[in-house]
Amino acid sequence: MTTTNKPLGGKIALVAGATRGAGRAMAVELGAAGATVYVTGRTTRTRVSEVGRATETVEETAELVTEAGGEGIAVPTDHLEPEQVRALLRRVERDHGRLDILVNDLWGGNFLLDFDTRMWDVDLERGLRMLDLGVKSHIITSSIALPLLVREPGGLVVEVTDGTAETNKGFRENFYYDLAKNGPIRMAFTLGEELKTVGCAAVAVTPGFIRSEEMLDIFGLTEDNWRDGIDKQKHWALSESPVYLARGVAALAADPERSRWNGRSLDSGLLAREYGVTDADGSRPDVWGFMLAEQKGGTPAVEDYR
Repeated sequence: MTTTNKPLGGKIALVAGATRGAGRAMAVELGAAGATVYVTGRTTRTRVSEVGRATETVEETAELVTEAGGEGIAVPTDHLEPEQVRALLRRVERDHGRLDILVNDLWGGNFLLDFDTRMWDVDLERGLRMLDLGVKSHIITSSIALPLLVREPGGLVVEVTDGTAETNKGFRENFYYDLAKNGPIRMAFTLGEELKTVGCAAVAVTPGFIRSEEMLDIFGLTEDNWRDGIDKQKHWALSESPVYLARGVAALAADPERSRWNGRSLDSGLLAREYGVTDADGSRPDVWGFMLAEQKGGTPAVEDYR
């Protein structure tokens, strides 16, 4: 194993929320770069969570990490349960005595979404559950994991969300969703202010129009025939596989100058341009750039953003 081929060799990562989608892809790419990756989630081969599917499990993610060239370690964890998170971090500390990369990809609140519904018309418990899944879980995990991460300089926290500080200036269609997705952006900023005092950093990252397993199911498509959905949704032509963001995050984690991004929110297109990575098909979609150009009154061509 060489540092050239495995730039994250010897690094210890935790991807919280790695059962499927972007979380799974990031865990795999970190493993491909040589990291030991603890992967967590609530859906296992013996139990399916409220939003999980038996076809994607945390154990399978760990196996994919190992197949990619790293070491995947599955630890089923509910990140809303502090004692479970403490047990997880005690295990990381016992096994390795360090944590270099923390990826907070916890969400699982899509089933709660009521877009275009006024705040006072949303059931309060549903709204608060969304904040639990998208914000509280991140806070619990960071609070418990950061004492281990900051033991050595160079630690990195990655908050995964939907949108950046620039793209989220407008209303995100739903009071609770807006809070849940802007929360991690502010977490990265505020944590960045604190972490820089000990030589560590935090960033928020977002995919574009991601072709997750769930989204492909909604369109009735697979990754092999996803282009058949372009006529149904204009932005679908600029969609991306989970691999795209994952490659960008792995490159960011391996960047010795990554602290220059501290406190910022970064999208997959920006990471691709900065680090020269592409999606699995060789493309570099930039749906956020396309949408910002539209919002400014332009008529951008899809081909210019792919």
